[in-house]
Amino acid sequence: MVNPRKTNPRGVALLVVLLGVALMTLIVMDFGTTAALGYLSAANQANELRAYFLARSSVAVGLGLLAEDSRMDALMQTPYDSLNDVWAAPFPPVNVDGGTASISVIDETRKLNINQLVNPTTGEIDPQYALVLERLFAILNIPPEIIPALADWIDADSIPTPQGGAEMDYYLRLMPPYAPRNGLMPTIGDLKMVRGVDDATFHRLLPFVTVVPEMQVNANTAPPEVLAALSPQLFANPDLIKAVVTARMIRPFSNLTDVGNIPGLGQYITDLSKVLTTRSNFFTINGMGTFAGARKLVHATFRRQPNGTGLLISWQED
Repeated sequence: MVNPRKTNPRGVALLVVLLGVALMTLIVMDFGTTAALGYLSAANQANELRAYFLARSSVAVGLGLLAEDSRMDALMQTPYDSLNDVWAAPFPPVNVDGGTASISVIDETRKLNINQLVNPTTGEIDPQYALVLERLFAILNIPPEIIPALADWIDADSIPTPQGGAEMDYYLRLMPPYAPRNGLMPTIGDLKMVRGVDDATFHRLLPFVTVVPEMQVNANTAPPEVLAALSPQLFANPDLIKAVVTARMIRPFSNLTDVGNIPGLGQYITDLSKVLTTRSNFFTINGMGTFAGARKLVHATFRRQPNGTGLLISWQED
């Protein structure tokens, strides 16, 4: 009679073998998955690196365009910068070894220098420039209460400006807390940290303000909103702005006398000559590279030197 409690050694061996096979299967699958993910990660990193160098190459092309424009200016009796220049032409994406490279060059002198809001000598708000920003904010439908907060971000003291100002005590209560700059904005990204400037406001202002140390605006490249903000007369007379834009499209201004020759502007040209120019020195080159789904952006701001070379002011990567 067979004892039912007696263990069958063949059954145990079979069970051990099955468990071993199952364990080995899991190990092999895990190894295969890990190897596949590792390969995919390495491929993605390689694609991002290719995209990054395509973006950097785009910036180098932009510097070449600015240098070429400088060579062309050297042949002119009265050089000027306008939207007809080689750097301002739209460039479609270029296919490069399986990827694409894109470029755009933005004249920073077409914008208002937001750092001018505070007089560097006195450390106080420049009342005339505050009016310029107020007009711009009105055109863009942005609350003017942000202007005192901008001044407090730039000035060196810790005394809040009335009606919307903000200093250390305000920013330290935020989550996460941070300190105000209390100095000139080094990049336009600072603007996003100022009280009252949300993402929508930042992107609305971005095409019209800069932090490069320019004191004048290029009449050939400035958008109508910036031109209108420069003086109360232009702000109150949209037809004059249209006349400026139309005239420079037909023939760019080589000097401010050309601007003053526009009917209706002659009586204001003396005051406008303090805030207008026809030359540009600062440019931001936006380079974008894409490769196999990876995308990299480079935003580089340069000061163009007299010999046509570019002096790097800021470099940002996305």
